[in-house]
Amino acid sequence: MYHTWMRYFTPSPLHHRLGLVCLGVGLQHGTLPPVGPRTLDHHVAVVISAGRGWFTAPDGRRRTVTAPALLWLLPGVPHHYGADPGTGWDEAFVDFTGPATDTYTELGYIEPQHPLVPLADAGPARAAVGRIARAARRGNPLLEVETAAAVHELLVALRRARADTDPDGQPVLAALARDAFRRLSIAEHAARHGMTPAELRTAVRRGAGCSPKDYLLAIRLGRAKELLVTTELPVAAVARRVGYDDPAYFSRLFTRRVGLAPARFRARQVHAVPGGWSTQVPDPSAPPRID
Repeated sequence: MYHTWMRYFTPSPLHHRLGLVCLGVGLQHGTLPPVGPRTLDHHVAVVISAGRGWFTAPDGRRRTVTAPALLWLLPGVPHHYGADPGTGWDEAFVDFTGPATDTYTELGYIEPQHPLVPLADAGPARAAVGRIARAARRGNPLLEVETAAAVHELLVALRRARADTDPDGQPVLAALARDAFRRLSIAEHAARHGMTPAELRTAVRRGAGCSPKDYLLAIRLGRAKELLVTTELPVAAVARRVGYDDPAYFSRLFTRRVGLAPARFRARQVHAVPGGWSTQVPDPSAPPRID
């Protein structure tokens, strides 16, 4: 026995120019009938939040699906999957398309080579699907735009939820971010997680859509920008704080990646923000007020 709710719609050509458009959404629970074998002309993200089942990959290999997990159904790629008859599963799915799917794929949010993705937590993705379902109510004049915005949110939520971990079960990206300012080589970072450099590259590519070197560099430069704008530390001190002993090398790297030398970046940002900066994160429920 199973319960299902779904809705499909056809956005206009103008709405396709938003980059992503939602074509359908559904919520299902129970011992669902198998899907496929079939091939679609668009993307589908299937979020399994409870239960277990199976998924047959394009190479014909049948794999076990244990919640929480994500199934990527890709355009033009045959797929076949279903819930375990003994347990069933909870499934939420979103059909979508649009030119931005190529960019999300290039950035690593959509992974054609990994159609079955373990998740650390399906809750945020399920909540994003819920927003799509609410926006899809009949008669909503903002349906296409609201659902398109929620598809972007869903892709972000799914990437945050991916269970990219080291052999001890620790999230690799969080650990790299924590150690980003230490003077460690990529091989040393990998060894700290019991991984080879190749395994680390795979985990970071899956989790962040870039190499470990670029991921660490983005964190270092982001912190350097904050220090340049919110403190009066000399550029050499900022360089040391973010892991560079050679301030000249740091300045060249910063200039090449940011487009401005550190001192010019500081001058432009400070002069552009009257009243200065705050290091306190505002509470969304009690935003700052101008009296």
